Amino acid sequence: MIRRTSRVEEPPVGGTGEDTVLPEEVVELPPPPPADRWAPDVLGAGFEARTLPLLDDDEGEVAATLVRHVPADDPDALPGTPSSPSFAVLYLHGWNDYFYQRELARRWAAEGGAFYALDLRKYGRSLRAHQTRGFMESLTVYDEDIHAALKVLRSELGVGTDLVLMGHSTGGLTAALWAHRHPGALRALVLNSPWLELQGSAILRGVAQPIVGRLAKLQPKAVIPTSDLGFYQRTLLGWTEADGPLPEDADDDPFLTGWGPDPNWRIVGSPIRAGWLSAVLAGHQQVAGGLEISCPVLVLTSGRTLINPRWSPQMRETDTVLDVEQIRRRALQLGPLVTVARFEGAIHDVTLSARQVRERVYAELRRWSRAYVLR
Repeated sequence: MIRRTSRVEEPPVGGTGEDTVLPEEVVELPPPPPADRWAPDVLGAGFEARTLPLLDDDEGEVAATLVRHVPADDPDALPGTPSSPSFAVLYLHGWNDYFYQRELARRWAAEGGAFYALDLRKYGRSLRAHQTRGFMESLTVYDEDIHAALKVLRSELGVGTDLVLMGHSTGGLTAALWAHRHPGALRALVLNSPWLELQGSAILRGVAQPIVGRLAKLQPKAVIPTSDLGFYQRTLLGWTEADGPLPEDADDDPFLTGWGPDPNWRIVGSPIRAGWLSAVLAGHQQVAGGLEISCPVLVLTSGRTLINPRWSPQMRETDTVLDVEQIRRRALQLGPLVTVARFEGAIHDVTLSARQVRERVYAELRRWSRAYVLR
């Protein structure tokens, strides 16, 4: 276990910044997987990981981590999963997150997809003790992570293998911008509640962007005051006594028993820094101007948004992070062929919703894939 104190290197706006210290952060970092071969992953049987060394940055050594699903070694692989995949899927997680969606991997594998997921630099399996969690100053920096992953995929599956890129939340914004910059690289793009615009409106972004941009140039690691009440995290940890009696159909549904995200890799109150936010706002501005993603795009969202300072049971069936109406409006600016699917009862990560909602999500994903992915 590594115990470290996070210190703001530059003074915050309006203050001296002397000895300005954030709360102590305890990070338990297991040894990273090897860089020259696959090794068993923390997700257990059927999942393997390997380190992807990247170029150093101003904080020192940098790496991404590639995770793959091996259905033949997975005791919970779905019946009928093909032994020979016909396409590949690469998944990008969102802010303050990492890959732990076993069910998603199994569902894609059942459709014939060789499933891989990236823990991007400074997140999850890729976080190192000397790094600022999740920090970057341009979304294009992730091109190196993605290209390193694609090099491995192509060496294993062949250069001509069809690729589906899937991204969640901020990972969805990253994936969309990458697809825009790399026409012809993808068979399809799937975006799960992508963060395509700042909450509030484009007008609010127009006001915030120059202010954040100036701060980012002077103090890129300065913390932007935000509130994270942990409501979305609560939905990921399962049912509690405060929610009342456990539903009769609980069985082994992880929506009720908990998806089990690692508290050291997915934390409540991870600080938002000026340089990071400036990069995201620049991405939003680019989406607002219109993208030209050449492949078919599927956008998945919850039916409703509920952002409230107090917990409500309705938060287990709504998006408590992003404005889904904004997502759907911006989705139409991604490219010429965009499908938007809305799921009543879904949470921010629609694939981690209640079982009956997830079944609708995967049914739509299956139908869409058979129209646009499978040859």
